[in-house]
Amino acid sequence: MAVDEPTERELRVMPWWLVLVGLLVAIALGWLVLDLLLTEADRASQPDTRATLRIDAIRTGLTVVAGTGGGLALLLAARRQWIAERAQRHQEGVAARDQVHRDRVQAHAEAVAEVVQRHQDRQSGAAEHDAAERRLTELYTRAVELLGNDSAAVRLGGLHALERLGQDNPGQRPTIAAVLCAYLRMPAPDGEPRETEVRRSAQRVLTRHLRADDAAHWPELRLDLAGATLVDFDAAGCMLVDANFTDAVFTGTTTFAGATAQGRLLLGAAAFDDVVFGGLTAEGEVMLDGVRVGGEASFDGAAFPDGLSCRRVSFAGPTSFRRVTFGQPTSFDATRFEESAKFREAVFDGALSMEHTEFGRSAAFQSVRFTKMALFRWTVFGAEALFDRARFLDAANFGRARFHGMASFRDTEFGRPPQVEQARAVADPGHRWPAGTTVERLDDEWLLLVDR
Repeated sequence: MAVDEPTERELRVMPWWLVLVGLLVAIALGWLVLDLLLTEADRASQPDTRATLRIDAIRTGLTVVAGTGGGLALLLAARRQWIAERAQRHQEGVAARDQVHRDRVQAHAEAVAEVVQRHQDRQSGAAEHDAAERRLTELYTRAVELLGNDSAAVRLGGLHALERLGQDNPGQRPTIAAVLCAYLRMPAPDGEPRETEVRRSAQRVLTRHLRADDAAHWPELRLDLAGATLVDFDAAGCMLVDANFTDAVFTGTTTFAGATAQGRLLLGAAAFDDVVFGGLTAEGEVMLDGVRVGGEASFDGAAFPDGLSCRRVSFAGPTSFRRVTFGQPTSFDATRFEESAKFREAVFDGALSMEHTEFGRSAAFQSVRFTKMALFRWTVFGAEALFDRARFLDAANFGRARFHGMASFRDTEFGRPPQVEQARAVADPGHRWPAGTTVERLDDEWLLLVDR
């Protein structure tokens, strides 16, 4: 807000008659003084004295006239000085106002120029962005067209074109990953080796950019490979974010060794030949319900802090969960292990449920720690059931379990007496039951375990 400057009184020109009046006043004053002094001088009795006094009177009158005139001259000089100072102030004020006006005009011109420049920059940026978007769209469309070509070699070229496009344009990576996943979800022609190689290349493009320790890592990619057919899928060391492999078919050897799963890892109803989960670290829930494994399965050293759901799973080959850490409640209900199953040195920090689980061959639980409740009700042990040196810190329930081979609980620790009501075991002299277990003979082949 501008501050009003104080207004000065209007400057008026001194009229000429005022100077004349001043002169007349000075003369009149001098004359009056002279007349008074001469009158006094005439009263002197001596002629010499009278003459001297008259001379002094004349001198005094002239002095008065001169003094009055000098006063008037001084007054006029003071007025001229005041007028000069006022004119100087006026000139300075006018100059200051002119400078402020020029500054305002300059600032306005600069602001207008800046606005114009910004507008031009926005137009230029928009034009460049539009050109880049059109170019990306053209490249993307061309790569997708190559991926749909009938020639396997052309499809391979389309894969690498998409990969190069994603490497240079981070914003396109989720879309490119979604396109590759959709391609892998499409039905594959049976017995077509060239198509198999194309799909293996698509898998490698995805997994190559999922490894966090690689310079080509694409963070936060989400895989949706539900129902896809994958050949020798290698996700070792990959960072899997909310990955979905539900109903997928994995042929050959599949590995998730050393991978990290963030969010949920969904593998429900998937089918594997051989699979390796060794060293997997899951930072969310892992779903394996309904999975079918036709060959070997290894989970050695994996960590499932949020639990593992492994219900109704079929393991046809040897299976190993050695030194695996299970956090939240873990379920193996209704799962079948046709070959040996090893859980040696595993840690169950959450509750464990293995109800109606079947072990076709030996079940090894040596040195396993069960921190919470462990349920083995209706579990069928087709061969040896080895719990040597295991530690049950909470309740353990083997009610109605079936032991078709030797059961060994040598040096096993129980925080509470285990429940074994109505469990049955074949007659075998090698059994080592928990201390205090009551064993009754049903017939020549079977023994009945009863809680006290």
